[in-house]
Amino acid sequence: MTGASPGPRLVLIGPMGAGKTTVGRLLAERWGVEFRDTDDDIEQVAGASVSDIFVESGEEHFRALERAAVARAVSDHQGVLALGGGAVLAEKSRAALTGLPVVFLRVGLTDAASRVGLGASRPLLLGNVRGTMKALLDERAPLYESLAMASVDTDGLTPDEVADRVEAVLGG
Repeated sequence: MTGASPGPRLVLIGPMGAGKTTVGRLLAERWGVEFRDTDDDIEQVAGASVSDIFVESGEEHFRALERAAVARAVSDHQGVLALGGGAVLAEKSRAALTGLPVVFLRVGLTDAASRVGLGASRPLLLGNVRGTMKALLDERAPLYESLAMASVDTDGLTPDEVADRVEAVLGG
């Protein structure tokens, strides 16, 4: 495709358990483009899992890696991009999303908790999983809303149904 616009074709944002990676992979496959997840990018650069980075180096170090991963992905990826749930916390990352096709995958607490499980691989969820998840959902929802051109509810839907709804809100 010549004359492709810079930046991702689609950026998926939302909390953990919303299905960003699963739905993103489906859409990338449907559209014949590459899929990229900033959490995967961080793990490749750091040579460690997100959980290990949190435990060994702390959240502040992880967030610095995340800001760099978002900046790189937004500037050089033209497929479907999924951001980690907390990526929107950084003002620089929010600014980098301006003008891009951003869709917020919304998920309720019950569905998110059942998708994520007990949070063993989710460092922010250690301890009171449901309480922590609710606090994160409440804190971040206004940020997701402010950045998104559209929101898609995922509760009770299969990944294919969510992908269909994302395509519908994008007009395709």
